[in-house]
Amino acid sequence: MYRRVEKNMEKIEILGVKIDNLTLIKILEKIEYFLLSSRTNYIVTPNPEIILTAQNNTELKNMLNEADLSIPDGVGLKIASKFKIKERITGTDLMNNILKKYINKKFKFIINETGLSSKKEVLQKANVKIDESYPDIIFVGLGCPRQEKWIKENIAKYPNTRLILTVGGAFDFLTGKQKRAPLLFRKIGLEWLWRLIKQPKRYKRIFNATIKFLFKALLCLKKS
Repeated sequence: MYRRVEKNMEKIEILGVKIDNLTLIKILEKIEYFLLSSRTNYIVTPNPEIILTAQNNTELKNMLNEADLSIPDGVGLKIASKFKIKERITGTDLMNNILKKYINKKFKFIINETGLSSKKEVLQKANVKIDESYPDIIFVGLGCPRQEKWIKENIAKYPNTRLILTVGGAFDFLTGKQKRAPLLFRKIGLEWLWRLIKQPKRYKRIFNATIKFLFKALLCLKKS
C-alpha cells in the first residue's frame, strides 16, 4: 500500500519507527487539513510497546512509517529521543479533542469485542452522529497490531472517510470502565507507575514498556 509522505515535516526515528515531532496544536491543524482533503488519511499513536512489537513485525513497522501522522504516545519516547520530542500526546487525549471539536461530523467506532466497553456504552458516551457506511472519521480501538492491520485491510473500503485513527484502549477510558491516572501522574510521565499500582498483574507489559524499551532505544542511539 503506497502512502504519500508529506515533505518538510520534522520526524524522529526510534528503533526504526518514524515519529512526527509536533505539538498538539499543530496536530489539530493537520487534522483540519486532512478533513478538507480529497483522500483518506490515517494516524497512528505508537507507544513503547507498539515500537517493540514492530521490531519483529515488518508489516506493522511499515504501517507505522507510512502513516500520515505518527503521534508519540508515551513518555518513554521522549526519553528515547533525548527529549527532542516536543510533546507526548496520548491516543485518548487526541480522540477526546477530535470528539469535542468535530461534533458535527459523522463517526464510526471499531471496538474490541473482548474489551471492557460495549459498543452501546461507547456510543452513548461519545454523543456524536454515527454513520457506519459513510463516516467522516473512524476510531479503531482493537489494540496493536490488530488495529493497524484493520486499517490496512479496510482503508480502501472508505473512500469518503477523511480520517482514521488508532486509539488503543481509549474507549475504556471514555466509558469510565478504566480510570486514567491522576493528572499529576500524567504530567510527569508516571502513568505506568499508576497502572502498576492499580494493576500489578500487568508488570510484564509495564516492564517491557519502560525498562526493556529504554534499554533497546538507548543502546541503538549509542551505536549510531
